Amino acid sequence: MSITLNTTMSSIMTNKRRVGALKSLGVVTVGDALTYYPFRVADPVPLRALREARIGERMAFSASVRGMRVVPMNVRRGYRLEAVVDDGDFAVSRHVAGAAARLVFFSYKKQYVDWLSMRLRSGAIVVIAGEPSEFNGQLQFTHPEIMTVAPGSGPADGEYSGVVQMSALKYDADTVEAGLRRISRPRPVYHASSRISSEHIHESIVQCIELLAGTGQDLPGDAATEAPQTMKPMEDGGISGAGTAPAGAESRSGNAVAVGLARAIPDVLPESVRESNHLLHRAEAFLAIHDPLSTADFKRAIGTMRYEEAFVSQTALLQSRSNVRKDVALPCAGVALRDRFIESLPFPLTGGQREVIDDIGVDMAREYPMQRLLQGEVGSGKTVVAVAAMLQAAGSGHQAVLVAPTQVLAEQHHATISAMLCAIDGVETGDDPSRDALSPNDPADLIKATESAADDGDAKGRTAVKHPVKHSGARSGKQDGAAHAQSDANTRHVPVILLTGGMKLAARRRALALAASGDPCIIVATHAAFSKTFQAPNLALVVIDEQHRFGVEQRESLRTKNDVVPHLLVMTATPIPRTAAMTWFGDLDISWLTELPGGRKPIRTFIVPEDDGRMMGSMFAHIRGRIDAGERAYVVCPRIDADDESDGDDDTSGASQIGVYDDSDAYRRESATAAANTAASAPSQEDGDGAPSRPPLHSVAEIERRLSSLPQFRGVRFATLTGRDDDATKQQVMADFADGATPVLVATTVIEVGVDVPQASCIVIFDADRYGLSQLHQLRGRVGRGGTDSWAFLISRAEDGGPAQQRLQVIQGTLDGAQIAQADLEFRGAGDVLGDAQSGGKSGLKLLRVVKDAKIIADARERAGRLLADDPDLSGEVELAGAVLDFTRGNETFLTSS
Repeated sequence: MSITLNTTMSSIMTNKRRVGALKSLGVVTVGDALTYYPFRVADPVPLRALREARIGERMAFSASVRGMRVVPMNVRRGYRLEAVVDDGDFAVSRHVAGAAARLVFFSYKKQYVDWLSMRLRSGAIVVIAGEPSEFNGQLQFTHPEIMTVAPGSGPADGEYSGVVQMSALKYDADTVEAGLRRISRPRPVYHASSRISSEHIHESIVQCIELLAGTGQDLPGDAATEAPQTMKPMEDGGISGAGTAPAGAESRSGNAVAVGLARAIPDVLPESVRESNHLLHRAEAFLAIHDPLSTADFKRAIGTMRYEEAFVSQTALLQSRSNVRKDVALPCAGVALRDRFIESLPFPLTGGQREVIDDIGVDMAREYPMQRLLQGEVGSGKTVVAVAAMLQAAGSGHQAVLVAPTQVLAEQHHATISAMLCAIDGVETGDDPSRDALSPNDPADLIKATESAADDGDAKGRTAVKHPVKHSGARSGKQDGAAHAQSDANTRHVPVILLTGGMKLAARRRALALAASGDPCIIVATHAAFSKTFQAPNLALVVIDEQHRFGVEQRESLRTKNDVVPHLLVMTATPIPRTAAMTWFGDLDISWLTELPGGRKPIRTFIVPEDDGRMMGSMFAHIRGRIDAGERAYVVCPRIDADDESDGDDDTSGASQIGVYDDSDAYRRESATAAANTAASAPSQEDGDGAPSRPPLHSVAEIERRLSSLPQFRGVRFATLTGRDDDATKQQVMADFADGATPVLVATTVIEVGVDVPQASCIVIFDADRYGLSQLHQLRGRVGRGGTDSWAFLISRAEDGGPAQQRLQVIQGTLDGAQIAQADLEFRGAGDVLGDAQSGGKSGLKLLRVVKDAKIIADARERAGRLLADDPDLSGEVELAGAVLDFTRGNETFLTSS
């Protein structure tokens, strides 16, 4: 049978239980087995004679079997096998006297005991590795690893000539020296499970290597038939010996296996790249990873495969980026409306905003789609940049859609954008007498205007411009929606359509009809934009706000609705280090907004131990003083109510899933947000083995009840906001909070993104030690947006000096999102911060690390770029082209950062 990397394990392994156990680990093919990398390598086992043994320290030695017996265990059932060994000859080589020791094995399986008895028959020469202990005054090894040595290599042949050699026995080593080398070498350690041990994973992988090289035997089956080749797992879960030493093991260090493996596994990296980086051949790397001669050998091999992952992934990303330019997009060269919008703003743009708007303008004027990631600090003005881009699309006669992760944020975007567009015409000449009472910086006015328009039930309702702006040529909201859109397209206003899953059916149909008409407009939507009912035939621009809140497949669905691929602008306030962005968004052009608008003051951050009553009281008194001064305060809790059982049960983790919910079932995700973060961001060792479980997370209902009873808040009205609230309640709560009717808002993380109340100066975050750093940075950004002094209080129950306390100190010590992002990656890992599909958690990347391997990634990207410049189709690198194709086919979500 010809063995390749695509050969399934089930076709070469007769032990179906082991096949199932490997499959549960994701090992289905021989290629999967070779890329199931060990997470570390054990230190070499020192060679010691029995008289040199140290209780509790592993050692290796060779010995002769002097006697063996099997004792039934009547009470416990099963069998105990005892063998007495003598290391006389080996001890001479160590210049010490020989000694005896006892080997003990336990098992419920008679067939296993019979097989082991055959290996440990009297007179056999064995090589042993294990941890010595003492029992009844005698040295003992319990379940040690053993390797049998072929006859002719020791005294057993002459001294015990009467022993019958078993012809069925396959010896593990040809000589004692070879066996000692093998058993004492560094041992790879794999992530195992209750179904299969690390030793048996290693055994299976090593034999796959032998089969690929053409030097191995069939993989093991049941213990009764093929046990002589290798040791089997015992019924009681113990690990038996010789699991890593199949027949002929010592030959793997020679050329036979390496040469045979090189024929079966061609190299992927170009020869020039491999030589310039002093890397191993791919076959050599696999051999050194799974069967290392030394720890240095193992580390060099891991480095080779890590670089290969970086090179293949960067080549795929760069090719994907190049292929995008072959798609056709709607060119958007009309910038007049965009420029009038910029001129109408009541504040000057920052230098960074102007630069990004210009870059986007150039990209959108092309006939192939723009793909750009805009990363900006909290409050850096990303919305203004997005509106400018959408107006460039609308001003060119096309449609643009902005997708927000929550209904609260979508409604706020709709109101804010509508208010911004109101200033483009008529205000300066006084055409709109009601405009003076409406400030784009006052969310209360925006929300009230939104509500009044919605209550009218007209064609604009929840779907068109909701602010009462009158100007030359404007139509009544009672007129037909399509005529309204056409009229605005002919004038200087652009309809702003709101589309959410929580809309009433009639309003939703009107919104869908306006979008389907193809008339120029701006659509602000939630997940409803991903539904099959949403059609925008003239769609030229897609803006994704808070990209990590959406699944990649959802985002891609917007790009494939029409024959023409829309331009793409992806925005995020979640800080991502440049190296990480280059890796996971390498197919996008990347822009950073690091300059905050003028007038912003630093947010002072304090860590408040919850059990410090005096500090808690001072904090509440301070908040009351700010409320009396006309300001507002957020109080954030991780749960909706104390009876919520979803905490910690949701299979989400890290920032990639925080607050992700559809409009119809918002509360399900939101109520488990902090608990999900706990699993990802709080290291498990903080609790310690046997430590009491953590106290329950605080809930909105509980904290609202407790705070309202405090003397510091006597006479102060509280409001609550969660994803479980209906649309009307959310709007009313935000309106009351903005205008000061309820100056304290107790909420879940539904307020994390985009909620903008300039009067909010204080935020209190309960259970702050259970959140990720990026989310804390986002929550803190809800205050300090009105130019006043602001404060963030992180309420913690973390132990002093523990990992959770260290994370909070990072937030306290800096407002720099880049530093926070770096620390978050180091604390939690890329999968939890960026999302599995963008971090390699569900991709073909198994070794590459975003933070530690930044230099490798940069080098691989540079060399891949040069290679593609000379050979875009990789026609001269067939193996690399195949690897890139395989990676692309298995990682569409990784490559589609949109």
